[in-house]
Amino acid sequence: MSHPGLLLRVSGKVQGVGFRPFVWQLAKQLNVFGEVWNDSAGVEIRLLHPVDLAVFLHVLHQQAPPLAQIERIQQWPFTWLHAPSDFSIRSSECGSLATHVVPDAATCPQCLQEMNDPQDRRYRYPFINCTHCGPRFTIIRAMPYDRPATSMAPFVLCPSCKREYHSPQNRRFHAQPVACGDCGPALFCCEAQGAPQHRGDAALQQAAVALAAGDIVAIKGLGGFHLACDATNTQAVERLRLRKRRPSKPLAVMLPDPHWLARCATGVDLARLQALLTSPAAPIVLVKQHANAPLSTAIAPQLGEVGLMLPSNPIQHLLMQEIQRPLVMTSGNNAGHAPVLTNEQALSDLSGIADLWLMHDREILQRADDSLVRLLPDGHEMLRRARGFVPDALPLPPGFPSQPPLLAVGGDHKNTFCLVTGHNAMLSAHFGELEREDIQQQWQHAMQHFIGLYHCQPQRLASDAHPGYVSHQWAAQQSLPVTPVLHHHAHLAACLAEHHWKLDGDAVIGLALDGLGYGQDGALWGGECLLVDYRRCRHLGGLPAVALPGGDLAAQHPWRNQLAHFARFVPDWQRYPQAKPLLAIPWQPLLHAINASINAPLASSCGRLFDAAAAALGYAPAQQSWEGEAASIFEAVAHQSEPCAHPVTLPLRGHQLDLSVFWQQWLNWHAPAPQQAWAFHDALAQGFAHMAKHFAAQHGIRHVAVSGGVLHNRLLRQRLQFHLAPLQVLLPQKLPAGDGGLAFGQALVACAQRSPVSSSHIDRI
Repeated sequence: MSHPGLLLRVSGKVQGVGFRPFVWQLAKQLNVFGEVWNDSAGVEIRLLHPVDLAVFLHVLHQQAPPLAQIERIQQWPFTWLHAPSDFSIRSSECGSLATHVVPDAATCPQCLQEMNDPQDRRYRYPFINCTHCGPRFTIIRAMPYDRPATSMAPFVLCPSCKREYHSPQNRRFHAQPVACGDCGPALFCCEAQGAPQHRGDAALQQAAVALAAGDIVAIKGLGGFHLACDATNTQAVERLRLRKRRPSKPLAVMLPDPHWLARCATGVDLARLQALLTSPAAPIVLVKQHANAPLSTAIAPQLGEVGLMLPSNPIQHLLMQEIQRPLVMTSGNNAGHAPVLTNEQALSDLSGIADLWLMHDREILQRADDSLVRLLPDGHEMLRRARGFVPDALPLPPGFPSQPPLLAVGGDHKNTFCLVTGHNAMLSAHFGELEREDIQQQWQHAMQHFIGLYHCQPQRLASDAHPGYVSHQWAAQQSLPVTPVLHHHAHLAACLAEHHWKLDGDAVIGLALDGLGYGQDGALWGGECLLVDYRRCRHLGGLPAVALPGGDLAAQHPWRNQLAHFARFVPDWQRYPQAKPLLAIPWQPLLHAINASINAPLASSCGRLFDAAAAALGYAPAQQSWEGEAASIFEAVAHQSEPCAHPVTLPLRGHQLDLSVFWQQWLNWHAPAPQQAWAFHDALAQGFAHMAKHFAAQHGIRHVAVSGGVLHNRLLRQRLQFHLAPLQVLLPQKLPAGDGGLAFGQALVACAQRSPVSSSHIDRI
């Protein structure tokens, strides 16, 4: 005898987040019979009639677990051959993946309370977790997400954990990393020789003692290692910089608890800051540093901002409770090398840097660096998207049809890659600079892991159009069709997608501002005004192309760009006081190389313009130790000024901005350095805004998309928004404006170019 029922298919982020026990509890509450289980398409629920579907669906949406994200619920009639007499949870089923893999999540309040409760059996257990928090992406080998397919497989559940794991009423029901001190991972510490000295709580306390004494400790977390030291101890911070070969790049600081925020940050809504820092993603947040912050001046030398974070996993919480002072938490690697992931790599690669290693015996399967965001008055902007956000799926914009699998490999700097299938894109975590062979190996391994995880073999590839990029060359060596995408087209496509711009939506004016990218006909771009949609990109104007003396060396030595700009745009430049540092070095051979076009390619680079101005004002190192160092110091100087009237302009001549007028007005205006720096930012923003408005009026357009790494300069971003009014300005927020969002844009362009074009869209560009 058959019995009528209903089948519900729930898709979205619904595995590994406590969704099945939530459904089980809901069914018990409403006295509904049926079953629920995970498969590779999400969660399937079968209900026996009668059921008040409206109430069931309302509660399903309104009271879903904290980490769950329901994207869609489909329903069909279903016939039961045998009527269920209860509601049950079935084991998972395999198949092709259409659900979401869940990012790692910061320790939840309930677990923190248990960890600090002397009566709780997980008191001070450094791997406490539940379905609302803990490792996910970094421990997954395969989907569906079940314990045997994770790095928790070697840890056999003790009877107590097993009861919790199998009890739908329990917060740890099918929490795959569930464990306790009797059956789970364990901490230990050792010195360079590698033999464990202390285990468990004694290891944690030894690390705290070492940090308090000024030592450097390598700490294994969820998605990698940190190198930690006392952030209030300048000698310890400088020793870390010396050993890590990181002379001036800013270091992130972990605070013991939210009470420290008011002492370290200023000019920010502390409630919003705390909410972001204590969110499940728990990123590093860039804020203006308080003048009296109890931090070493060596944390972020010459910069006005500091990156703050709070403990996000139990090891960090326990350590900060012991140490009760801010700690530097920087990536566990030597300068320029890939971050270490295994205990063996940590002992080998971090010898000579760390004095002590605090490690554990759970394997890290996927690298996930700390995410980095900046708090803005109207939200926040993403600078590095990794732990806590990856691999959350990004929906393709409206109008994109379901896509066959595609892999976009990103660029060579701040690399991420992007896997597209169906209506979703999965953007990887940050990998960094692909010229390093060890980073290439991590990158290639991670791509294969994504492909296996999502059961999704790419049928085509997308890459940056630059033929010299490692990523471009790797894609060309694969036996798949490749769509090369212009660098700045990809930047702007990613920005459009953030704002849900339709596939066949109108073209927009695009401002693409960065260091360097491959443009049309092999031109090197970096300060462009474009007419773009997802399919096409047409150059309208921008900065004039200026020589890059020494080629790639120009990005390392700001003074090279100062010489190139002075020689091109400033007559009798030697008479200016700003030229004195140039005259103190043998500049004539380099000028000869510029004039003869010897290893001095032309590029219309906004990034190199910033380097030139920073050098002219005397705020650039002779050699940059990190990308954007001179520009960041220059911006920090500008923030010391109030908005001011100034005579500096950047007029539009034909289709190019006139740098001759710009440089001569700026150099001849005598004002304090902060005002000069502020005027540079304002005039640059006003010039690009005027150009965008000019071409917008010419083409009848009301929207302008702005992207590229230079947009991480918050003063320039603010002034662009001011001067672009009343145009509607589209800016990146959820994805990095720099190359961290490039792969998503590549994927969108490649998908759009293969999608049918509506008749209304033809000939818009």
